[in-house]
Amino acid sequence: MVSKIKWGILATGDIARKFATGLQLLPDAEIIAVGSRSQKGADEFAGKFGIPHRHASYEALANDPEVEVIYVATPNSLHKDNCLMCLEAGKAVVCEKPFMVNAHEATLVANVARKLQKFLMEAMWTRFIPAVQQARAWVDSGEIGEVRMVEAGFGYREEKSTTAVDHALAGGSLLDVGVYPLAIADLAFGRPPERIASFAHVAHGIDEQAAFILGYSGGGLALLHSAVRTRTFSDAHIMGDQGMIRLHGPFWRSQKVSLLKPGRDELMVDCPITGNGYNYEAAAVMDCLRSGNLEHPLMPLSKTIEIMEIMDEIRDQWGLYYPMETRHG
Repeated sequence: MVSKIKWGILATGDIARKFATGLQLLPDAEIIAVGSRSQKGADEFAGKFGIPHRHASYEALANDPEVEVIYVATPNSLHKDNCLMCLEAGKAVVCEKPFMVNAHEATLVANVARKLQKFLMEAMWTRFIPAVQQARAWVDSGEIGEVRMVEAGFGYREEKSTTAVDHALAGGSLLDVGVYPLAIADLAFGRPPERIASFAHVAHGIDEQAAFILGYSGGGLALLHSAVRTRTFSDAHIMGDQGMIRLHGPFWRSQKVSLLKPGRDELMVDCPITGNGYNYEAAAVMDCLRSGNLEHPLMPLSKTIEIMEIMDEIRDQWGLYYPMETRHG
C-alpha cells in the first residue's frame, strides 16, 4: 500500500478551503496540519477538515516535523516570505498563483529551492484539468496546424473588499486572474512573446480591468484580458491555420473542449472534472514527491518565471507597482 503524503495548509482563507477540499478526494493524501495567524482560525479550519495539528502561527506549521509538503495560500504580498520560510524548514512547497509578486521574487525563491533540493511549484490548477490536457494534446499533435491566434480572458466583478482588490496586498486583475489567459497563450505557443502591448484602467492602486496583446515570432497573436470589476466572456479559443480549439467556458475549469476543422463536424469531447479540480494538481505534486522530481514538467519553475516576466513588462507599461516589491538586488 502506498503511504500517505502528509500535507500542511498555510492560511485558512477561501482558496485554502478549496485546496483542502480537493485534497480530501485523494486517498493517498492526508492533511495533517494547518497554520493560521490565530489559534481560533486554526481550530475552526481544522475542525472543518478533521486536521489533527492546529498551529497558531505560520512558523509553527513550517516547523512541524510530521509535515512533508505545504500549500501556501496567503495573499500575494506574503508568498515570497512564506515560501522561503517553508523551504528553509525543509518542506516541499506548493504556492498558490500568482507565484510571487514579480519575476525577481520568483527567481530568488526558485534558486533557494534548487539550492536546498526541495520541490517547489506554482499552484496553477488549470494546467492539470482534463479539458486543458486535451487541448494541449491537440496542439502538440498538430490537429490545428500552426497556432496563429489565441483569445482568452478572465473577468469577474468583485463586490467586496478582498485581497484581490487591495493594493497593499498586491491585488489587481492581472495578478489575480490574468495569469489564467496567459497560461492558455503559453500552452498554445509554447514560447515567450517578442512584443507586448497593454492597457489598463487603474483605480485605487489596482488594475480593475486590463487588455493585453502578445506578439510571437512568426506573426502569432494572443488577445487577452483580465478584470476584477467587470464580468466578461469565459470561453478560450486557440486558432491555427488548419482548425480551432474551443475550451468551453469557464475555460479555467472547463469540462468540454471542441475541435473545429474546415469540412468536418465539430468534435466535442466531454472532460468532466472529478471533485472541485484542485485534486489534479495535488495528485501531480505527490507523483513528483514519490518519484523524487523537484519540479513538475507541466509547471516547471522556468515557465512560472517566464510568465511572471511577462506580467512585469505589462505592469511596467502601466507604471503600477506594489509597496513590498523590489525588482533587483
